[in-house]
Amino acid sequence: MARYHIETYGCTSNRGESREIERRLRDAGHRRVDGVDEADVAILNTCTVVEKTERNMLRRAEELADETADLYITGCMALAQGEEFRDADVEGEVLHWDEVPDAVTNGECPTTTPDAEPVLDGVIGILPIARGCMSNCSYCITKFATGRVDSPPVEENVEKARALVHAGAKEIRITGQDTGVYGWDNGERKLPELLERICTEVEGDFRVRVGMANPGGVHGIREELADVFAEYDEIYNFLHAPVQSGSDDVLEHMRRQHRVEQYLDIVETFDEKLDEWTLSTDFIVGYPTETDEDHEMSMALLRETRPEKVNVTRFSKRPGTDAADLKGLGGTKKKERSKAMSELKREVVAEAYESMVGETRSVLVTEEGTADSVKCYDEAYRQVIVQNASEHGVEPGDFLDVEVTGHQTVYAFGKPV
Repeated sequence: MARYHIETYGCTSNRGESREIERRLRDAGHRRVDGVDEADVAILNTCTVVEKTERNMLRRAEELADETADLYITGCMALAQGEEFRDADVEGEVLHWDEVPDAVTNGECPTTTPDAEPVLDGVIGILPIARGCMSNCSYCITKFATGRVDSPPVEENVEKARALVHAGAKEIRITGQDTGVYGWDNGERKLPELLERICTEVEGDFRVRVGMANPGGVHGIREELADVFAEYDEIYNFLHAPVQSGSDDVLEHMRRQHRVEQYLDIVETFDEKLDEWTLSTDFIVGYPTETDEDHEMSMALLRETRPEKVNVTRFSKRPGTDAADLKGLGGTKKKERSKAMSELKREVVAEAYESMVGETRSVLVTEEGTADSVKCYDEAYRQVIVQNASEHGVEPGDFLDVEVTGHQTVYAFGKPV
């Protein structure tokens, strides 16, 4: 659980992207602080409108790098002139804004606080179904804050979902440290039952997105879970199962509760039972024991399973964790591996969105974007941007059909039909 400091420069678009970064960090349990001296992580969202601005951005990046352990640089200058920061030897990582929240989380589980309650954010209802996890990953500091999984009864979570829909939620985001182990503290595997009861007992037009579920927990319920996904249109055909490495040796060192074969079993089961679905996963690159061969195994697994959403995170030591005592690989090697995997990721994800062009998709509008656009999601939770939304009379909460007209690597563009 990190304390972050964020600074945003430039246009309305940058400010909107910073808001999205903050929302995702908040959902993962991270906390904003006002001063960089109090922060574990600093985020600099840059502008590059004139040369003077560029000089200011470089100077501010250098100052932030000196004042915090981890600096992430995003925004226009970072993406258009990232080499400027490297040439200036700024100790920071240049990322697309959409990659920043995943980098900050360091591959850890999201952190649900003891008093977590459902939250309605526009038409998005956030429903924490449990607190804690059943894992003991060597790199994760979250476990110190959350402990073992504590699952409220199914009836209680169904009632919370009903209240969210009654309050105006059109999308319910089921969250937790590890949604796949919901009910394990009571000796039961309750996630499929919870999803089925939300779909059958809550009245209204809404969609359900299942949050992060580690492969170790999903493997034992994969058949039942895929069946529920297939039966109920309310559930997005989307599964976030973070594999973290394609090497069983590294997974063992990480103390992950799954191996590559179990992850592949999950993918195979969902492929068999669903005509179309989105696999989301995470990789940690540069774990201290990761060899070149281990890294290539991760690359090969990415190529084989072709997840349509991939979070690539460079390993970063967290105080008090066992992995923090291991000798690191060095920044250069981690950067090289991260770059190689990120390039492959963009290739795989772009291929998925390219395949949508020309198709008609049914989508739910979930929130406003920038410059009179809205963000929508199709049945497989692929993001579709509708531009000039006011001209089309489209707003958050609407269900509509769109023709996919183009894409930009990690999302598509659509026009209402």
